[in-house]
Amino acid sequence: MEKSIELEEPITARRCSESLSSVEDAIYVIGGKWKLKIIIALQEQGSIRFNELQRIVAGISARVLSNELKDLELNGFVKRIVHSEQTPVVVEYISTDYSKTLKPVIMALSEWGRTHKNNLREDIFENK
Repeated sequence: MEKSIELEEPITARRCSESLSSVEDAIYVIGGKWKLKIIIALQEQGSIRFNELQRIVAGISARVLSNELKDLELNGFVKRIVHSEQTPVVVEYISTDYSKTLKPVIMALSEWGRTHKNNLREDIFENK
């Protein structure tokens, strides 16, 4: 069930290098165990407070979540909103419009993951 990939133009060493560099940059920014999970949770929930987000992203520690949110904010995926007029001060996190540009990537990864899991199941049961 292999599908061939059709390319618009022949692969050159330069084009391959550019593609690898671009993918490396993308993985650097959104890679790791938690970043995409946090982005997805924020996109689905709208504005959310830290503890709520920690409950949704099961298994993440407060320290790691804090660091990941800082990274995501620096890269423009998350906005931190402080409501200092309230007592106690309330801090909420929201996904930015820029993070929403990842939606097609997330959907493609989701579909690929579902297909991959099904392929593994079929292979496991066919080989027994």
